[in-house]
Amino acid sequence: MLDAGVHFGHLARKWNPKMAPYIFDQKNGIHIIDLHKSVVKIDEAAEVLKELARSGRKVLFVATKKQAKDVVAEKATAVNMPSVTERWPGGMLTNFPTIRKAVKKMNTIDKMKEDGTFEKLAKRERLQVERQRAKLEKNLGSIRDMSRLPSALFVVDVQKEANAVKEANRLNIPVIAMVDTCCDPTPIDYVIPANDDATKSIALIMDVLCKAIQEGLDERKLEKEKEAAAEPAQESAAPGKKLRPRRSAKVEVEEEAPAAE
Repeated sequence: MLDAGVHFGHLARKWNPKMAPYIFDQKNGIHIIDLHKSVVKIDEAAEVLKELARSGRKVLFVATKKQAKDVVAEKATAVNMPSVTERWPGGMLTNFPTIRKAVKKMNTIDKMKEDGTFEKLAKRERLQVERQRAKLEKNLGSIRDMSRLPSALFVVDVQKEANAVKEANRLNIPVIAMVDTCCDPTPIDYVIPANDDATKSIALIMDVLCKAIQEGLDERKLEKEKEAAAEPAQESAAPGKKLRPRRSAKVEVEEEAPAAE
């Protein structure tokens, strides 16, 4: 973590007093983050993400700053999680049905290309549709498989992604975030005090969290395999339970009843 520069905060004159519990010291006018607390918070966040993945729920990764976007997109794709790395579309969470309509529009264009309808359009119309498709792909391509609201958000730089955090808070969606010393940790449910400006720092934390998600996905897969293996055994055992001695016993009781009278 020291090599990755996770401990470097912002300039001391730009700090947020609410981050005081996570600051270890100040050196050359720069705050130093307490890595002991960072490790604890990373483990806590990793456990939460693992449980979400194990239960089959989605986590939306949000990072549009230059240092983070490529790393976050790569790591999120590796664990099959949606991400927003270009621009946060306003109302993406609070107006989710409209976003889904835009995604469906993108899927419709893809179907037009597959069934040959696209080729029948005039050249000018094809150019317009292609531009529209490219724009949708850039902004929404990474969330095309997200059919419902995410169960949690992971954010890099809560100041830059303030709109995403606000929407998540409004909908009571838990927010996990890398929080630097200049940021307000109050709206964040799971604070990871860390340098959110260095690519190495972001990559290190993303690697830990995505490994936890992968573990959750692997455990979910094993549970499903066990359930699938148990089903045939239950089906084969089921016919044995449907034997008829009980019915014959019932008949015998009914036959004995008149004799008793």
